[in-house]
Amino acid sequence: MTTPTRRLTVAQALVQFLSVQYTERDGVRHRLIAGTWGIFGHGNVAGLGQALLEAGEDTMPFHQGRNEQAMVHAAVGYARQLDRLSAQAVTTSIGPGATNLVTGAALATINRLPVLLLPGDYFATRAADPLLQQLEHPVEADLSVNDTLRPVSRYFDRISRPEALIPAALNAMRVLADPVETGAVTLALPQDVQAEAHDWPEEFFADRVWHVRRPAPDAFELTEAVAAIRSAERPVIVAGGGVHHSQAEDALKALVDATGIPVASTQAGKGSLRYDHPADLGGIGHTGTAVSDDIARTADLVIGVGTRYTDFTTASNTLFQNPAVRFVNLNIAAFDAHKLAARTLVCDARAGLTALTEALADHRVNSVYEAEYRAGKERWEQVVDTAFTAPDENAVPTQTQLLGALDAIVGDDDVVINAAGSLPGDLHKLWRARSPRQYHLEYGYSCMGYEIPAGIGVQQAAPDTPVWSLVGDGTYLMMPTEIVTAVQEGLPVNLVLIQNHGYASIGGLSESVGGERFGTAYRYRAADGTFSGAPLPVDLAANAASLGMDVLRPKTVRELREALATARASDRPTCVYVETDIATPTAPPAEAWWDVPVAETASRASAVEAREEYDRQVADRRRHL
Repeated sequence: MTTPTRRLTVAQALVQFLSVQYTERDGVRHRLIAGTWGIFGHGNVAGLGQALLEAGEDTMPFHQGRNEQAMVHAAVGYARQLDRLSAQAVTTSIGPGATNLVTGAALATINRLPVLLLPGDYFATRAADPLLQQLEHPVEADLSVNDTLRPVSRYFDRISRPEALIPAALNAMRVLADPVETGAVTLALPQDVQAEAHDWPEEFFADRVWHVRRPAPDAFELTEAVAAIRSAERPVIVAGGGVHHSQAEDALKALVDATGIPVASTQAGKGSLRYDHPADLGGIGHTGTAVSDDIARTADLVIGVGTRYTDFTTASNTLFQNPAVRFVNLNIAAFDAHKLAARTLVCDARAGLTALTEALADHRVNSVYEAEYRAGKERWEQVVDTAFTAPDENAVPTQTQLLGALDAIVGDDDVVINAAGSLPGDLHKLWRARSPRQYHLEYGYSCMGYEIPAGIGVQQAAPDTPVWSLVGDGTYLMMPTEIVTAVQEGLPVNLVLIQNHGYASIGGLSESVGGERFGTAYRYRAADGTFSGAPLPVDLAANAASLGMDVLRPKTVRELREALATARASDRPTCVYVETDIATPTAPPAEAWWDVPVAETASRASAVEAREEYDRQVADRRRHL
């Protein structure tokens, strides 16, 4: 019997294949690859570029980017907003277009978020060699710059023959849809192969549904976890991003309501409980709240749910100080579940939390413990009120007062996006998350430049949702390019641009470790050769306006609140540009340590003093075995 075939180029076949891939979870189907970002050059213009043109917008929506790294960030923001059930692809030419993907790919993989990368590559036939932008290696002729994507991709393949596309494409979808394996997936596409025709089996283009599983907990592991929780006097839950990815927020609330166990959140997990739930302690770790870190220090059981336990969460392994502390980790990935020598509960977050609630039906923490953490939460809310409130409405706002003004304007479903600088610390401590998707912090890679393109991705995923990208001047200068994309697409992303004349966060860190803020200010060179002259006359608001944004320039707290309300009501991309008061500290200090090694020998007094403090802090580090 003759198998029906369709004659297409490799690029055309790939686009058609991607257009009929779906995920399904809980009976709801989502398109797996919902669109493709692209910048075209000689490595993909006649291949994937032609294929996308021929397929049309109904088959594969196309989004025009300005920077390859930014396109990946936009795709990551999109996937996160949709709980990893839908993703986007990114195509680039060879050479610098491909290597620009590496930072975005690392960000996606570290954060366990799916994105499909389709960089062009050299001629598979070597008919033209060396090509424009080709990296020649004297002893590895099959090496290309795309190989830089191998260590930051969860799956990598180079399609050197047309028929190799079929297994590679299927494996790529398998990894993208797998909640354990997902991350950046790279299919490197030699430009001659992209344009080569092949007779493809029609079955390759049939609708294919990838079921996203919810594995239930193992009975033995569940029994062990329940026993550990029942015997604990001071348990605390650390909620990570896995709670959101699993849509397990209601299951977490049910467990907490039934047992009274308090919840502290990582950057990725904040919003797992609404901020005003009596058991929500806020952020944990170096940028955590006082109540959260105090409870963590005395906890005898830490229940990690969907967390990777980064150094910010554990305060570089100095936070959990109770000599009797033990860990139970509920995670769909065994790799993460086994961290800190924990008892493991390897399963889906929603399934695991539901099973724990059922098994702990008659269990509740001691009322004295409950009263203790609730009182601590009330004290911290007073700290937040103080940081958010401006005594003088006509004064220049501080950064935390800016956050207070934004807090007063946003609705429950608005999305606030940030990734780097001093804002993540202030947001983790102070932001009052009102819904599961409102708090969108990329802190796995903490990548400057993420916020604006991610805002575009979130806006694409949730068109009717107000989106706020919060950036400092340093981050803005890294990657303002996708403002043009927001304007072109008519996406009303709101940009809150804070001008503090330098790398404020790193400046503060530098000062604390004896670096004396070296190389962190945006100033002219002084006579002594240092960057300590007058501030640079940079007008970032004018730059944003030149790229097509509406720009508001509030000077006072009152004007700021009015500007934020105007931006939220606008149907155009709008920038609220604020010069903050950096001389008046209003942010609460760090409640836990973070290990940044300090020079062991130095001649400058600042570094000597910083090393003495470092030695005091590092003495509290523990190995949890």
